[in-house]
Amino acid sequence: MTEPDAAELLAAGEATWPAARRLDIPGWRIRDGAGGGQRVSSATALGRAPSVPAMEAAQARLGQVPLVMVRPDETTLDAALDAAGYRIKDPVTIYLAPVAALAEAPPPVSAFHVACPPLRIQEEIWAEGGIGPDRLAVMARAQGPKAALLGRTADQPSGAAFVAIHGNIAMLHALEVTPQLRRSGTARHLMRGAAIWAGSRGAAWLSVLVTRENAPANALYAKLGMWAVGSYHYRVKQPVPSKEEKQ
Repeated sequence: MTEPDAAELLAAGEATWPAARRLDIPGWRIRDGAGGGQRVSSATALGRAPSVPAMEAAQARLGQVPLVMVRPDETTLDAALDAAGYRIKDPVTIYLAPVAALAEAPPPVSAFHVACPPLRIQEEIWAEGGIGPDRLAVMARAQGPKAALLGRTADQPSGAAFVAIHGNIAMLHALEVTPQLRRSGTARHLMRGAAIWAGSRGAAWLSVLVTRENAPANALYAKLGMWAVGSYHYRVKQPVPSKEEKQ
């Protein structure tokens, strides 16, 4: 079983967490996120040194902040954006593990698979963590096999997550645990439940994308035996300082 590389995992991430639309201009792919967050609102380069002003103009036409996803090995692009006043934002680690290694049954009634659309209680858990209607719309746009996961702890709903499959890769998104029930095993149970669901639908790999600053999530994935296979980061245009800020 050949391990997917970072490019394949990013492609699976985009397929399972899709933008409202994609627009290709010379040198760039621009995503219209429709409010669904930076991953679906970022631009990616289609060449080594595309025009930064062209990307900025395209993002402005969509009413979006100039934001670029810089993928592994795009050092020339990274340097050009840095010189153009773009700062690094939210470095992300790509985690991966075989579905079979994670598909250990969680405790009874601790993780449930829900056919999409998700239940109201899942929407409420997500909303508590800042995952609102625009991101629920991203889930609705995803094509192919997908499911919403519901966690239960102490006989009450405790977490939610979304999982979808592209090829033989299952991607887990929007893992959220109710604050008062964190550190109770809910996230671990949801990950194992996602692996069981994915395996039953033919996926061989489970992957997740997480910001480096999210220490609890990084610790969870490492403890589950997942490993980092790549990374990327965003660059966002620095605002022009005001006269007062310059002084």
